Amino acid sequence: MLDLTGKVAFIAGAGSIADGWGNGRATAVMMARQGASVFGTDFNVDALHGTSSAMQAEGHENWEPWQADMTCSDEVKKAVDACVSRFGRIDILVNNVGGSSPGTPVSLSVEDWDKQMDRNLKTAFLGCKHVLPVMENQFDREGKGGAIVNISSIASMSFQVGGRVHVAYAASKAGLEAFSRATAIAYVRKGVRVNTVVVGMMNTPLVVHRLTKQLGASSAEDLIERRNALVPMRRMGDAWDIAHAVLFLCSDEAAYITATQLVVDGGVTASRLSPSEHAAV
Repeated sequence: MLDLTGKVAFIAGAGSIADGWGNGRATAVMMARQGASVFGTDFNVDALHGTSSAMQAEGHENWEPWQADMTCSDEVKKAVDACVSRFGRIDILVNNVGGSSPGTPVSLSVEDWDKQMDRNLKTAFLGCKHVLPVMENQFDREGKGGAIVNISSIASMSFQVGGRVHVAYAASKAGLEAFSRATAIAYVRKGVRVNTVVVGMMNTPLVVHRLTKQLGASSAEDLIERRNALVPMRRMGDAWDIAHAVLFLCSDEAAYITATQLVVDGGVTASRLSPSEHAAV
């Protein structure tokens, strides 16, 4: 079940901003555990070193870290070429690069708008732009194309996260989901499936190292407790919840699934929390 032996996974954003398991790191290690060869990119070399250490600790030898700015087309092309040179093919692409900054159309700077569009949407576009020809060529030769998973956010549905307005983040993630569906249909007869994992509130190193300060919480523990209370399951998810969702969509068991979104949020978007509840975090 969910066996990836013989497959090659290209994970964009495979590092983590701190010790622990971010979505990209967990996904990269999960792919390796299931037998895939994994090529992982990140802009931050230290973030990649942490993933390399995790791979080494588990004895995964078919792992290649690569520093790349996924907003730069030339760097993405070089990374894709390096992956094919090392492993001979690309069967799986996971676009996990992103970032958010709160703001309304008035308060948000043009620079921050552009950065979020680049990180959340352009990175997926460039990843697909340079990987899709590889997958299409594989389909022409072997009848096997590939699977692409883009990582989105429930901000694309609720348009506010924790009572804070994120116009650029919401717009870019909604655009990412539309991009995924359109690309899926464009390549449905070329052996490539494209899906989106829509992420809810997660307990990852991001909470401790960025959101605690950004939200003015008294401590990381206090912020985690408040965020847990907003989830119908009464707990946030973690990076492994995302990694398992990505693994399924990339596996042969999901061979009839394309152009869809898999929401991993513990029931948040279905619960229709009131504005006062959202304002608590």
